[in-house]
Amino acid sequence: MKPANAFANAPLERRGELRKSRNDLSALLTKPDTRFLLVAAERNVIDAASGKPILVDPEELAALSDGLTHSIMLGEYQGSALFVADLDNASDELLASTLGARTENLRTLGLRLSPEQASLAAYARAMVLWDRRHRYCGRCGGATASDEAGHVRRCINADCGNAMFPRVDPAIIVLVSDGERALLGRQASWDPNRYSTLAGFVEPGESLEEAVAREVREESAIEVEMVDYHSSQPWPFPSSLMLGFVARARTTSIQLLDGELEHADWFSRNDIASRRIHLPFPVSISYRLIEDWYDGGEPGRMRADLDHSDAQTLKHDRDQTG
Repeated sequence: MKPANAFANAPLERRGELRKSRNDLSALLTKPDTRFLLVAAERNVIDAASGKPILVDPEELAALSDGLTHSIMLGEYQGSALFVADLDNASDELLASTLGARTENLRTLGLRLSPEQASLAAYARAMVLWDRRHRYCGRCGGATASDEAGHVRRCINADCGNAMFPRVDPAIIVLVSDGERALLGRQASWDPNRYSTLAGFVEPGESLEEAVAREVREESAIEVEMVDYHSSQPWPFPSSLMLGFVARARTTSIQLLDGELEHADWFSRNDIASRRIHLPFPVSISYRLIEDWYDGGEPGRMRADLDHSDAQTLKHDRDQTG
């Protein structure tokens, strides 16, 4: 089995059977050993000193009650109930003065967290974002209320009663290779010279394999074959499930057909090792796809080559400066 991607394999029991028991939930919310992860303004709340996601008990959470919307049960973690509390738009000043905490975007935070911490932070953020974006009913427009430990939002209109559940948006992401080169592209909004594997959302009525072929064709005009599943990754920006594939190119002439990409090209292992381009962030499945292709069955090959290239560059710079 492949190692899990970042943000996956949250180390907790979700305990879905407790979500409908209001008595149990009420008791858990005030139990001294219950812990709460915190999200404010769609950013994870972290300890300012350690840089790790902060866990607070019910008493500590009460100090922030002015900004508290409600809590969502995540499950059981290390023998205790774990919730995420949405602090809405609690100010940095309040977080600093009461908890010695601050907020940080998960994209950057995830780069330095352990796999366990990153997966819990991602799960917490994803649930808060889903909850915030379903405050009104998509059927009748009425207000909704949180139910079942935060895993359902139910329309309060008695004539409607529509129930909404957390959803994920499936998206494919694929490393296309012609054998010696990988097809990578970039969007105009990205950091200069940063490239990634091709990706896109799955459309209604198509299989994952069809989505791979369509997205690659639309973005680059490349035709693919031998589409194989690689791995998946929850991607809470805001609610995607990235489904990773590898595919073999049947054609190699690139045309940017749908305007999604600013540029796409074929890159060799030497191109990557020489830092000709900037790779995706290491927490992304895109980086993992590129790394596994580059390694070609020799784990650690890409990292070793990049380290060697960096050392050579540093030596050259030192020689130039005397």
